[in-house]
Amino acid sequence: MTSEPDIPFARTRITPEARRAVERVLTSGWVTAGPETDRFEAEFADRVGADHAIGVSSCTAALELSLRALRLPPGGTVLVPAITFCGVAHAVLNAGLRPVLVDADPRTAAPTPATVARAARACGCPQAMIVLHYAGAPAPVDELAAAARVPLTHVVEDAAHALGTTVGDRPVGSLSHATCFSFHAAANLPIGEGGMVTTDDAGLAARVRRTRLHGMSTDARGRYLPGGAPDFTVEEAGLKADMTDVQAAVGRAHLRRLDVWQQRRRELAARYDEALTGVVGIEPLETDTPGRHARRLYPVRVQDEYGTARDELIVRLADVGVATSVHFVPLHRLPYFRDRSLLPPGGLPGADALHPRLLSLPLYPDLTDRQADRVCAELARHARAVTPPSTGPRTLMIGMG
Repeated sequence: MTSEPDIPFARTRITPEARRAVERVLTSGWVTAGPETDRFEAEFADRVGADHAIGVSSCTAALELSLRALRLPPGGTVLVPAITFCGVAHAVLNAGLRPVLVDADPRTAAPTPATVARAARACGCPQAMIVLHYAGAPAPVDELAAAARVPLTHVVEDAAHALGTTVGDRPVGSLSHATCFSFHAAANLPIGEGGMVTTDDAGLAARVRRTRLHGMSTDARGRYLPGGAPDFTVEEAGLKADMTDVQAAVGRAHLRRLDVWQQRRRELAARYDEALTGVVGIEPLETDTPGRHARRLYPVRVQDEYGTARDELIVRLADVGVATSVHFVPLHRLPYFRDRSLLPPGGLPGADALHPRLLSLPLYPDLTDRQADRVCAELARHARAVTPPSTGPRTLMIGMG
């Protein structure tokens, strides 16, 4: 196996403009949350059509702070997709709430109104719901909220994958009471780490701003700069989760490149779509909701009734220098969350059926056409025998034509 893949799963680009912006901030004498963060927040809010944007340390922190800002009762139930990143469940638990897992449609990896309604019945009356735009695909926020009987004021959108997504013609970030974005190193807008909460509610924005910094009434500028006052008060629990001006400088520079990067993601996804049409045993996930896909990920399903071919395929692709990943291990399969989450009666058959087949292919703006074509060619070439426990050898056919 190669120690460094020829085609990595993700690659982070920090542009020369971002490097210069960081140098400007570093020489300014103010590197924590300050004027650069203010400007990034304003530009980001304008970009997604939100009234307010609040920079934070990560999307996980954004989710927790948004849930805290809803002022839900301790132990309140929150509907959470079963197939999502583990940080989402941590955010719910750390906010003093309980996740109720929602099953996925194996065609899309996302909840449906029917699976949402089933999960809502399991907990009686959920206090809130997290809606994930999985891989950047638009999710029907209004329909899912209606199925859960949760008001839109208690919906938190997980838009970690969804900067650039629209539901219909409305940008994600302008749809609900609170939307949470990620600026992870592999995100559509890469900073390294960081997150953002957008909202149309001034009160919620104020609560998130306060609780991102320990619940303090005054930030560092208000305490340390000339004319400030050193005294402050704390009236509620909070986190240390503010964004720095260094992060904001990278974010502002990269925001100006976002349209070009998004166009490249769409081109690569279209190239995968065309090339994989003839690959037997590999099916891209479907999208049911009208709108624009942000193409944060390109997940496929490896079609194998025994559920073992995906892992073998990962190894074979790695052996020829093509890195892949899996998004995600369902929450109920992670021991920490098993006893801390509520499952609907009958379990999560959709998530259980899909998980052993999920495979994410490399997708990022610096991926070349030649590399994308090679990913598809290697995917088609590396069929191998699958040996189920009791029925003897079987061959998974993954070939062109």
